[in-house]
Parts: sequence; structure tokens; C-alpha cells
Amino acid sequence: MSVDPIELAVFQGATHSIAEEMGATLRRTAFSPNIKERRDYSCAVFDGAGGVIAMGDHMPVHLGSMPMSVRAAIDALELEAGDVALLNDPYAGGTHLPDLTMVLPVFAGEAAPIFYVAARAHHADVGGMYPGSMGLCREIYQEGLRIPPLKLVRGGEIDRGILSLILHNVRTPREREGDLLSQIGACRVGELRLRELLEKVGMAKARRLSTELLDYSERLMRAQLAKVPAGSYAAEDFLDSDGFGEEPVNIRVAVTFRDGAVEVDFAGSHGQIASSLNAVFAITYSAVYYVFRCLLPGDAPATAGLMRSVRVVAPEGSIVHARLPAPVAGGNVETSQRIVDVLLRALAQALPDRVPAASSGTMSNLTIGGVDPRTGRPFAYYETIAGGMGARPGADGVSGIHTHMTNSSNTTVEALEYAYPLRVRRYGYRAGSGGAGKFCGGDGIVREIEMLGAARVTLLADRRVFRPYGLAGGEDGAAGRAFLLSGETKTELPGKCSVEAAAGDSIRMETPGGGGWGFRTKATTTAS
Repeated sequence: MSVDPIELAVFQGATHSIAEEMGATLRRTAFSPNIKERRDYSCAVFDGAGGVIAMGDHMPVHLGSMPMSVRAAIDALELEAGDVALLNDPYAGGTHLPDLTMVLPVFAGEAAPIFYVAARAHHADVGGMYPGSMGLCREIYQEGLRIPPLKLVRGGEIDRGILSLILHNVRTPREREGDLLSQIGACRVGELRLRELLEKVGMAKARRLSTELLDYSERLMRAQLAKVPAGSYAAEDFLDSDGFGEEPVNIRVAVTFRDGAVEVDFAGSHGQIASSLNAVFAITYSAVYYVFRCLLPGDAPATAGLMRSVRVVAPEGSIVHARLPAPVAGGNVETSQRIVDVLLRALAQALPDRVPAASSGTMSNLTIGGVDPRTGRPFAYYETIAGGMGARPGADGVSGIHTHMTNSSNTTVEALEYAYPLRVRRYGYRAGSGGAGKFCGGDGIVREIEMLGAARVTLLADRRVFRPYGLAGGEDGAAGRAFLLSGETKTELPGKCSVEAAAGDSIRMETPGGGGWGFRTKATTTAS
């Protein structure tokens, strides 16, 4: 039976708005600045088979990988009405341990769910060696609490034993409990809105529209892929190091287009490493999903159907498909960005008039933790700091913006200083850090934060050695830098480190600029 295209468009808009409302609920009710200010969360709607049919406009690194978490929950548990599953295991569809995912089944009078909703949020601390759970480790067991798929809520009642176990293994239990309850609330809102949608369209039509939405997405992607010149396009890029040594870590890809389909093969990439820069397969898949989604119009539905014509090959035991017990905290935030960079570098050969130069290529993760002298309680501040966007064919890059796998905001100065024993000393653009070219890369950020009490400062950042590349003759963006300021002493820090800071010390982050695009002429202006 054919589907009315108007009905399909209305259904697409309705399910997308449900995912967006879930995100708004989570943001407004969360306790931590990382969720309510930075918006480090994602929400999505899935059909009864676990295929994603709608995603909120949230974090790309979450959204492409979340279907694997939903699948892990469905396979591991018999989810019943009123249940909510919780998991964060990177080796069961997760990304890294701070990203906790909840999955709720939506029933409508039948034995099996007709929909699922999911909410994922980055929690500012989940235990482990470092406050904030984002430091360099040798194995995943050092990174924090690893949660397999389990029922946090059974028949509408929270399992207090499981909740207590979680809260006893984190540094900030009150904040964690508030954020977890907010995620449950977001899932409940999704359930309510889907029930209302079912009352309007009926179950049979909802199933038919869900199926057609997946098929429509597939047709859109195949049509786009068919426009790309057939052939194989290869590229390589590097992470500066694993953080323990100085050897670069390469990521290599070959992208082959043929007959309206594409194979993305990461053969030749570095083997998994002894640090937290490893990426699990869900991260690699998510990065590929993001890049190919960017080829489509903005109103294209973000569903599982988009990937039916995209095959991802990632050698197991490599930096892009790590095996247990490899640590993975930085794979989610740093390696994901480099996977995007290398994919875009390959696609620039096939689509030179569409692909931008490299953006900052790092989330510049900063974590500060200790005991708040104002309250005597532990605190954990976590933030990813924006950088420069790469210049585009026809336009300069944007300065001071989160790009690619991160879509978060910043923690405003007011919120940061209210919540933590920290003071922002400087916050502005890093002038001249964008690469020159016919079109200039965007500038990075300078952010300087003073500690009001003793604290541990942890960095996970890259693009210190291999700068964001320019394209079509454009120059590279400036490398990132970080400094610990203590009195008159200014110490440059490596991109991946953890140091003790005293009250009155400051951490200064200078994030990379984006690459330039096109050869610069005398008439070309300088930085954007």
C-alpha cells in the first residue's frame, strides 16, 4: 500500500519533535552544568525493531552510535511496560563510560513494544582514577564504573539497590542522581508523546509510516551516492600520540563508490593502543554516519535507512575498533574527530567543491576536580572547548565553534563560577589562529580559568603536532596549546596530561584554528 507523502512528512516532523522535546526536558531538569548548560546529551526515537526513525538535533557522536546501545538493551533484557534500561558499556553499544544511555519501551496494547525511546547524557563523573573520568588510562577498568544493560526502573519503580551501587562509585552522587532522574523523565515524555501520536494515526499506520521513513531515507542516500564519481578515494591523518609516548597514531581510510553504494574501509589504521584514545566500533560507525549525513539536505530524515547503502569495515583490534579491555575515554571525543577529518580529506578528492578544510580536530577536553572549599564536597567540572571551523568552498570558517562530532554549547561564565570553585580570567577568540587562504579558517578560543582551591587538572586534547589541514592551497590552522600559570611561572602542558594545581593557579587553553581553503591572493583579507 502506497504512503501519502504529506502524511509521511507530518509523521517525520512529529517523531523529530518528540526527540527534540525529550532533549528540552532533559536540559531543563538536569542538575549538572554539563547537561543543562553545555547540552551534552542526545535523544532519539526507534521503531519496534530497534531501528532509529528520528533523532533530535543533538550530539553527532551520540546519535550515530545510540542504535547499538538500544540493540544491546533489547538483546540483553526482556523489557516490559514501565521498565527503563540503563547502560554505558562501550563494548555493548556505548561510546565511553561517562555517556549513560537509558532505553524505554513504548507499548500500545500488544505483547511487543511498538516504539523505543532513548536518552544519552554525558555525566561529569562516573568514578575511575581521575575526577571527571576523562584521563589517560591503561585499561578500561581504570576509567570508571562500567554498566552492562540492566533495568534501573522495573514496572515504574526505580531499583534503589542499583541506583545506590552507582552513586557509591562516583565522586558527585547528588548531581549524578539528579541527572539520572532527569533522563528517566525525558524518556517518560517521549513515551507520552508517542502514545498521543498513536491515538491520532493508529498502530497500523504508525508501523507503515515508520517503515516508509526508513525506505525513503535509503532512497535519498542512494541517490546522493550515485552522484559521486565512481572510484576509490584514500586518505590518512594522524593523532599526535597516545599520550604516553611520542609516536604518531595513524588513521587510514579508503572510500569506494559504486552503483549508488559506498564502502568505507579503515584497513591500514594503527592497532589499538595502550591509552584512552582507542575508539570502539560504535564510534567509528557514528563518525561515518555523520559525514555521509552531511551530504544530504538539512531536512533529510536522520534514520537507520541512511546507512543501508553504506558499508563500514574497521579491523578489529585497531584504533578504530578496539577490543576489551582497551581504555576508550578519549576515543569518543578525540579519535572520533580524527576519523571525520580523514573521511573528509578522502571525500574532498571526489567532491572538491563541497568539502571544507579541517576544523580544529579536537574537543580540547578540560576536566578540573577536587574538593570545593565553599562546601567541603567533591566537585568535577568538565568541558569541551570550541575551536575554529575549517574554511569552506565559498566562505570563511566560523570562529570559536564546536564542530563535527560535538554539537555542545559552552558553560557560561556565570554558571561556571556559580557551580564550581573556579574563576574565568579570560575568554575570547585566538586571533590569527585560522589558516589563511582564499577563504580563511575560523579562529580558535583562549579560555583561562583560575582555581580557587587545590585541584587536579586533566587534559585530553590533540592537534598539537599535526595541525588542522587546509585544502585547495589553503594554509593549515594553528596548533593548540595549553599552559599552567602559577605566579610568574608559565609551564606549557602536553595535550594529554593530568597535573596538580594549587589555589590561585590558572589553566590557559588555546584551541586550534581551522584550515584555510583555496590559494590566497593579494586581495584576500586575513583571518575571519
